[in-house]
Amino acid sequence: MDAGDAFFLVVAAGRGARAGAGGPKQYRALAGRQVLTRTIEALLDGAPGAQAMVVIHADDLDLYEAAIAPLPEALRTRLFSPAIGGATRQDSVCNGLEALAEAGVGTNAAVLIHDAARPFVGRELILRALEAAREKGAAVPGVAVTDTIKEVAEDSRVVETPDRATLRAVQTPQAFGFGLILAAHRAVRADGCRELTDDAAVAEWAGHCVFVFPGESGNIKLTTPEDFLRAEAKLLNDLPDVRTGQGFDVHAFGEGDHVWLGGVKVAHDRGLVGHSDADVLLHAITDAVLGAIADGDIGAHFPPSDPQWRGASSDRFLRHAVDLVAARGGRVAHVDATLICERPKVGPHREAIRAKIAEIMSLPLDRVAVKATTSERLGFTGRQEGIAALAMATVRLP
Repeated sequence: MDAGDAFFLVVAAGRGARAGAGGPKQYRALAGRQVLTRTIEALLDGAPGAQAMVVIHADDLDLYEAAIAPLPEALRTRLFSPAIGGATRQDSVCNGLEALAEAGVGTNAAVLIHDAARPFVGRELILRALEAAREKGAAVPGVAVTDTIKEVAEDSRVVETPDRATLRAVQTPQAFGFGLILAAHRAVRADGCRELTDDAAVAEWAGHCVFVFPGESGNIKLTTPEDFLRAEAKLLNDLPDVRTGQGFDVHAFGEGDHVWLGGVKVAHDRGLVGHSDADVLLHAITDAVLGAIADGDIGAHFPPSDPQWRGASSDRFLRHAVDLVAARGGRVAHVDATLICERPKVGPHREAIRAKIAEIMSLPLDRVAVKATTSERLGFTGRQEGIAALAMATVRLP
């Protein structure tokens, strides 16, 4: 697929009030990753030559940046700068289409308009949508209705029972020729038409014939808190191989005025000696993650004999281990780590350390535990000759 042929417009400007508390649903964590992150990745992986633009709320730029940060660089380079949405979904889509036009998208291109809250869109569905856009000009994915549908009056009286064989529940991505759907949205906006329920309705209003192609039952839209619970369960069921790894590291004290603990610089009257930044806590966690996937240890991946790692920040080591898990289709589920030292006191820095580890590993804060203890003045830690750290990491794999 030529990159100039296909574009995704991801609608992510809504507030998601029906999903309950917790902020806009597209930015909420789902099995450790934001919904929008999963959606963008699924779309761009599904059409390797396509580009994407996300339409966001004017207040959500920081949330958007956080959502795309975990994406591989190769995917981030295929994203346009985000467009700013409007008061309604219809306004947001129109704004996004106008932004694509300003970016130089041609009228003959295919555009697939997709809800950010549908993170389970499959590759085959995307390919069907692209084909439908080229062949039909306006087409939407639909799944057969299995329940009997009743049309009711205001007094709850049944007015009609439509033949469900003729009904389809419509999903996204909805597929269009770019020039067709841009002109239709412009016409609706100029007319001041009431809010239409989807982009297919906009095309229909403008006089175009809209076709239906097969959707996917798994392509669900996250709308309610119950939807999130079911989606989380689905993702966990896809990762049934639960493993635990352990890590242990020691660094001796030397000259210096600070130590690095869990990615946080802590003032101290001595430093820790090591080839890198000697972050004993991150080293232990890195080994725990590597142990869970049986992929050697930190020294095998970052040999101390290699001068490029001299003074290196240890967050690079831990991020690498987490990326190895992701490359196998898995995720780190939980980390529990313990520092053993007399000094410095860890308590005042514990929450900052937890937050930094969670950031490095792209984990929710409640999946990172950091504890500290002394050795009751026994051994090398008791004599304040160095610091030791132990860690356990739980990993889920397909």
